[in-house]
Amino acid sequence: SGLIGRSWAMVFAAGGFKVKLYDIAQQQLTTALENIRKQMKELEKSGVLKGALRAEQQLALISVCTDLKAAVEGAAFIQECTPENLELKKKIFGQLDLIVDDNVILSSSTSCLLPSKLFTGLKHVKQCIVSHPVNPPYFVPLVEIVPHPETDPSTTERTYSLMKKIGQSPVKLNREIEGFVLNRLQYAVISEAWRLVGEGVISPTDLDLVMSDGLGMRYAFIGPLETMHLNAEGISSYCERYAEGMKLVLNTFGPVPEFSGETVQKVNQALSEKIPVVPKVLDARRKWRDDCLTGLAKLKTQMKSD
Repeated sequence: SGLIGRSWAMVFAAGGFKVKLYDIAQQQLTTALENIRKQMKELEKSGVLKGALRAEQQLALISVCTDLKAAVEGAAFIQECTPENLELKKKIFGQLDLIVDDNVILSSSTSCLLPSKLFTGLKHVKQCIVSHPVNPPYFVPLVEIVPHPETDPSTTERTYSLMKKIGQSPVKLNREIEGFVLNRLQYAVISEAWRLVGEGVISPTDLDLVMSDGLGMRYAFIGPLETMHLNAEGISSYCERYAEGMKLVLNTFGPVPEFSGETVQKVNQALSEKIPVVPKVLDARRKWRDDCLTGLAKLKTQMKSD
């Protein structure tokens, strides 16, 4: 019932589903419910609450439980949201494996642990899958659906359909790969950003501006492949024009950075001046980010309907 679990609970409730939120400590659950109630009321007040139901109706769909067996009884879909710790996640799925039936889907929110490391050896492995959200899933709809080599195709299809039904934007990976797709793309950007700042080519503040007021403007609506397609007379034309130039630049990329030393200090100083590392300030900035994401999501929905 941490940040991801709460956000998932809100997403499923917005889709009209009954949700049982499980945790080992009652106080943690009480805090989670208070937080969810506050968020839903604020979203409703702002006119951006997801789903057809009012906030109170959605809240009525969410109940809490400190007993795992009772929590999953009658469940059609289980979304695990424990911290990114392989042994902890394996322990939870090991416990679930003993108490679930042959129809429920066992899904993990992991951002980088491979399904083969999480689910291998479970008797319900065919029902296991990774549904990796983008933090926070309530405001960012993408979900990466990543199967274990033994996952039944019906598990993938049912998970995909459920995610579509609750208003998320699921994508299916045909096989597992380290970092999945979102983090592979994100880490490629972070890696080059780190090198450019570390080599003194650009300041940390201006680097972020290149993304937020440059690439990010178009990537909020179209991806890199469609960008290529539109920036010439189609993909073939783009490759004919720019392939040599791209390879020339790509060949100058350095090794994977260590993410330590002077560059950490340089980036930390710049970002700490902009956003001091104080809980109150960080929380305010995160709320601002979520408000921006909400506004962007609303705009994208309007544009699609137009």
